[in-house]
Amino acid sequence: MIGMTRKPLIGCTTYHKVSDQNPPIDIFGLMPSYLEAIVAAGGVPVMIPLGLKEADLQAIVQQMDGILLPGGGDIEPSVYQGDGHPTVGGVDTDRDRVEFVVARTAVAQQKPLLAICRGLQVLNVALGGSLWEDVAQLMPEGMHHEHVHTHPRTYLAHTVTLEPDSLLARQLGGTETAVNSLHHQGIRRLADSLRATAVAPDGLIEGVEVINHPYAVGVQWHPENLIHTEPHMLGLFRGLVEAASEPVVSYQ
Repeated sequence: MIGMTRKPLIGCTTYHKVSDQNPPIDIFGLMPSYLEAIVAAGGVPVMIPLGLKEADLQAIVQQMDGILLPGGGDIEPSVYQGDGHPTVGGVDTDRDRVEFVVARTAVAQQKPLLAICRGLQVLNVALGGSLWEDVAQLMPEGMHHEHVHTHPRTYLAHTVTLEPDSLLARQLGGTETAVNSLHHQGIRRLADSLRATAVAPDGLIEGVEVINHPYAVGVQWHPENLIHTEPHMLGLFRGLVEAASEPVVSYQ
C-alpha cells in the first residue's frame, strides 16, 4: 500500500453563451479567472455543463472534492417570490436549476464550497432565502453596488466588515477588507441554515457560511479578479482547496 496525495478536483458550474458564428453555436463556459484562482490555490478545476439531469449532477458532486459556484446573471425572481423588477436581466432558468441542485447536494454531502457573487445568491435561494431584486432601488439605505460597466473589475468600491470568528476572517487575515463590487442584487432574507459573516457599509450581507458545515462560504464580491492586486483574496480559494484536500490511497 502506498499513501499518495493528489490535487483536489473542484467542480465549477458554467454558463450558456451563443457564439457570433454563422450559424451560431451554443457554448457552455466559464471566465478563466476562476480557473486560474483554483489552480493558483493548488486545485484542479472541472467544469460542470448545463443541461444534465438531477441524478447526474448529484453523481458529479459526489465525485468532486469541492465545488465553486461562480458569478453571472440574475436568478429567475419567481423562485424566491420576487416581483420581476425591470432591472432583472441575464436569467437562465436551466442554470438556476443546475446550480440549485449542485448547491443543495454540496451542502447535504458536506462538500467544501465557495460561492461567488451570483453563487452566493444561488446558495441563499437554494436554501430558502430571498433577494433584493435591485439593491440601490429597493433596499432601504441601499447604495450603488454595480460598478461592472464603469470601472475595472479590480476596482475596490467599498469595504466589508467580517465577523472575527468567521471562516472569511480566518482566510483573509482580518476583520475588514476592501472589495470590488459588480452586482446589483443581494441577500434580502437570509436562509435559516446560513450565517451572515460579512456586511457592506449599507448593511447588505456580503459574506455567509453554512452553519454546521466544515467549509461552505459565499461572498458577494469577485475575489478571483483580485488575486494579483490583492493577494490575500487567494486565501478564499486556498481555504476551499485545503478543505477539499485529502490523501488518496493506492494499492499495488
